[in-house]
Amino acid sequence: MKNIAILCSGGDVSGMNPALKHFVEYSLQNGLTPYFVYDGFEGLIDNKIDKVSHKHVSGIINRGGTMIGSARSKRFTLKEFRDIAKKNLDALNIDMLIVLGGDGSFKGMDIFYKEHGVKFCGVPSTIDNDISGTEYCLGVDTALNVIKDSIDNIRDTASSFSRAFVIETMGRNCGYLALVSALTCGAELCLIPEAEHNLSEHEKDFKKQMQNGRRYFIAVVSEGIKESSQEIASWFEENIGVESRVAVLGHTQRGGNPTTYDRLMAYKFVNYAIDGLLSDKTKSVICYTKSGFEYKSIDEVANTKYRLDSELLNYLKRL
Repeated sequence: MKNIAILCSGGDVSGMNPALKHFVEYSLQNGLTPYFVYDGFEGLIDNKIDKVSHKHVSGIINRGGTMIGSARSKRFTLKEFRDIAKKNLDALNIDMLIVLGGDGSFKGMDIFYKEHGVKFCGVPSTIDNDISGTEYCLGVDTALNVIKDSIDNIRDTASSFSRAFVIETMGRNCGYLALVSALTCGAELCLIPEAEHNLSEHEKDFKKQMQNGRRYFIAVVSEGIKESSQEIASWFEENIGVESRVAVLGHTQRGGNPTTYDRLMAYKFVNYAIDGLLSDKTKSVICYTKSGFEYKSIDEVANTKYRLDSELLNYLKRL
């Protein structure tokens, strides 16, 4: 029997546990022996690698985060530690690896493959949805639903007290979460790193809306914009004349019960990853595109700058 392992690297997302569950099930269906690597690449180095079966994934499909842990590993950037990781895999006869992670994780595995020949398939997993080559990353739908619930709850208070709320989402330098949330939650203002903005352009319109009876504003901003959320709130108070508050959603966006869509995508991503490794896909990333699932090279994914969908940017202009 061939042996195959899976690990999580970088930030956790809701959807990883459903992926782990199906990894075990689909591996066994294909006559493979599945292994978990705990704590990401650190676990490869420290030999935290265990053989698993159905009992290890019972009852995890509804849990957020990852039961096998995740980490960012500086040691894995050094060849001496990658050599140790290879020896640990060789001792267990593991020559196939699935990596749930992002660009940095895939680049690291690309180097590992070139040095030691360990076949791998990457599964894009980040709530930022900022990996080039894929329309969707595991965990995004759950994060968007967490944000939706938060905005809907905040709107109750905003309308009750006639306030402006500036709601800050995660995303680093990618405004995907903020933009999609603003569009689907009826925000009056959305600010993201990918689009230049001038607050003064909104001043006349917002004041007119207040004269016509508007009682509150919802502004959704990405953490990567040039101003702080507090500066946006101060602008509402000083220029628009409405009491303002800031709500930083932070790491609440990463957790939570995985949505049906993320559970389904986890199932599909893992299916394609294992099928690819059992065929001729030795170092690829499984991406979800408008044409469906595609195997792409590391150069196409990790070495290409991500760009926000032009259709979404056009919607922002109309907001």
